Amino acid sequence: MTAPADFRFDQHVLHFSGELTLARIGDLSRRLEALGEAPRTIDLGEVDRIDTVGAWLVHRIAREHDVEIVGADADVCQLIEQIAEADKPLKIRPDSSPPFIRVLREIGDATSAAAHSLAGLIGFFGATLIGLWGLATHPRRFRYNAMARQFEVVGVKALAIIGLMSFLIGIVIAQQGAVQLRQFGAEVFAVNLIGRITLRELGVLMTAIMVAGRSGSAFAAQLGSMKLAEEVDAMRTIGVSPMEALILPRILSTVVLMPLLGFYSAVIAIIGGGIFCWIDLDIPPITYVQRIREVVPMTDLWVGLIKAPVFGMLIALCGCYQGMQVEGNAEEVGLRTTASVVQAIFLVIVLDAVFAVFFSSIGWI
Repeated sequence: MTAPADFRFDQHVLHFSGELTLARIGDLSRRLEALGEAPRTIDLGEVDRIDTVGAWLVHRIAREHDVEIVGADADVCQLIEQIAEADKPLKIRPDSSPPFIRVLREIGDATSAAAHSLAGLIGFFGATLIGLWGLATHPRRFRYNAMARQFEVVGVKALAIIGLMSFLIGIVIAQQGAVQLRQFGAEVFAVNLIGRITLRELGVLMTAIMVAGRSGSAFAAQLGSMKLAEEVDAMRTIGVSPMEALILPRILSTVVLMPLLGFYSAVIAIIGGGIFCWIDLDIPPITYVQRIREVVPMTDLWVGLIKAPVFGMLIALCGCYQGMQVEGNAEEVGLRTTASVVQAIFLVIVLDAVFAVFFSSIGWI
């Protein structure tokens, strides 16, 4: 059995011996404090073992008296160096900076994070295209049951909330339009407003926002929880592609259902506006429908139907991408879910503005 930690003081040299470990150090620290003279050199040549407690004791003496440490092998020297690097005063409060610099730093961090997220989303889109090509070349791998399940979750179960929202929006558009147009004696043109804005813009846009908040967040939370539970890794281990089993059914179902949900939303909004016009403006339903047919061109319907699948692709991509980025802890699931909704709605609105400029340039006004 090795000797406990001990020392001797000889000609200004402090010689340590034995085991400088927590279990064997005993009252060594108290006896060192009783020394009346400061050492000039610390010799560790006779030390059998040393741990972080012993290294800290040696480092503290060397720091307080500014002395040289000799006789230590490479491992002991490395341990003492690590202790010295960690021996730094802690800041109770971070260094303050001017508000302008702090705002610039936050803007830079946000811009960098947004660029990194966009680059990752583009890469994820590329992986999705590769997965689609794999299914196209091997159609037997397509999971029809998963697709049908997502049809129910994304489409059927969303009909009630989208219908209610669209009905109320149609009433609000009709009421606000009638109030403003009444000043010019042109209440009848509220029908034009309802028909064109719902089919061309609000129907598909509000549907996209609802799907992003409902289905996009669900995608992120589901995939994030599976990542935390290591289910995604388990699928890869048994030879199942997460892209084909989890991601593609969600993306394809959202792309297919978005035009249907957008058209459904526009029709319900037109019905809501028609009921308000019938009650408040005394416009009969027959006249309302005939007026809608006269003033709403087919291009407005095509604009909405063309935008809808693109919006669906964006929403599903954002939800699945953010869900697959979850790492570490359960808090990350909430953060990624929030990020998926914000990212999807932002990109949908940006792309809607791009579509508006494009369709205006080709004469679909």
